[in-house]
Amino acid sequence: MTARMTTQQRLVLAIAVLGSFVAFLDGTVVNVALPAIARELGGGLTTQQWTVDAYLVTLGALILVAGAASDAYGRLLVLRIGLIGFGLASIAVAAAPSIELLVAARALQGVAGAFLVPSSLALITGTMDEPVRSRAIGIWTALTTGAMIVGPLLGGIIVDTASWRWVFLINVLPIGTALALLTRLDLRDERRPGAKIDWIGAALCTAGLGLAVLALIELPATAAGDPATVWLWIALVVGILLFAGFVLRQRTVEPLLPLDLFRSRTFSAGNLATLSIYAALSLNGFVVAVYLQQGAGRSATLAGLASLPTTILVIALSSRIGALSGRYGPRVFMTVGPLVMAVGCLLLLLVGEDFDYWRQVLPGMIVLGLGLAITVSPLTAAILGSSSHERSGIASAVNNAVARVAGLLAIASLAAIAGSALDLAGFHRAAWVTAVLLVVGAVVSAVGVRNPVGSAQAEAEEPPGP
Repeated sequence: MTARMTTQQRLVLAIAVLGSFVAFLDGTVVNVALPAIARELGGGLTTQQWTVDAYLVTLGALILVAGAASDAYGRLLVLRIGLIGFGLASIAVAAAPSIELLVAARALQGVAGAFLVPSSLALITGTMDEPVRSRAIGIWTALTTGAMIVGPLLGGIIVDTASWRWVFLINVLPIGTALALLTRLDLRDERRPGAKIDWIGAALCTAGLGLAVLALIELPATAAGDPATVWLWIALVVGILLFAGFVLRQRTVEPLLPLDLFRSRTFSAGNLATLSIYAALSLNGFVVAVYLQQGAGRSATLAGLASLPTTILVIALSSRIGALSGRYGPRVFMTVGPLVMAVGCLLLLLVGEDFDYWRQVLPGMIVLGLGLAITVSPLTAAILGSSSHERSGIASAVNNAVARVAGLLAIASLAAIAGSALDLAGFHRAAWVTAVLLVVGAVVSAVGVRNPVGSAQAEAEEPPGP
């Protein structure tokens, strides 16, 4: 019998979806707008990388702070702050008169976005129990992942019919709706007394990621013998050291990243799989959206349409897959899904000089969508199910931080993978790298993820008693 949600639980789900929707949408809708932004404000591949990564640097670094804040000061309060901040930052991006100000506003968007995702998902995990929770996570996954993938289509239509600036203004409507629904929620905000936030750790994490990304983006674009090369290598080393210092600091009393969470084998393996899978997704989304415009000469709308089959499959299947994962356990889905996605990415090798979307791109996007639908909901449920309700906020924040950092590093490494320009050879190299990353995610899931006690698969695998 299908689990039913109460009216308040449905309201929680709607708020959680809207709160996460804008953050996920903005992370992908920008991809098809990149060529238009470059034409109006100037810059090449490096500028396009910074437009994406400025958002991901602050989002990935501060999402841990937001997760700790949602547990310490209340998920509803943190969510309200994130919604208001994201709306204001979106308006600033849309109004930016130069690429420098646009990148700065994108960084502010990332700060606000960090407060949205962990507090949104923590509302679900903190107010629902199984089997309702798995079904809700499945619905949340379908709609928010759909936002990640439908973003290029929506962005393409807006870029072609209006202006790239409107791409960032579409956030206002879901943000306003979420704030209105919050006033109808009859839920007491839970706070953990005596909690503190490690701002020094946050600074180490942000600076470390920022310097490392600076080096990864700028080094491939810097000529050999240029004095700036030395400084970029120094930035890379310092960034790595600062991030290592952040990890070491997490042994403090109130860490942003509680290392004891990783004592759970499923939590550790799930986050390692997340690193590979979301790096692949980010790289694929960026490369397909940009190459179809700059390499294949298609419009922004047609570039966005490339992801439509994937969107339909994710929305149609994720809720059902979430329910099956709750019954049989997530491991088999997290193993099979990335392998199917890898096949989809390899099918993109069919793309040639004589471009044909129907023969060369559509098959790969269909297979990719099927694999993504199989993967994302069980992955989210596995991560959150490996921690207690009381730590759901920080567990969600850690997993989302890993996913954003994965995308951040993948985009920052694009020039090293594809070269200084995204031509056909670079597109093919990116497809190979994406497929390898997905296979790694599948292997990690198969080896490391354990099904929860009580799932049908876990019971079937348990040896018989004496």
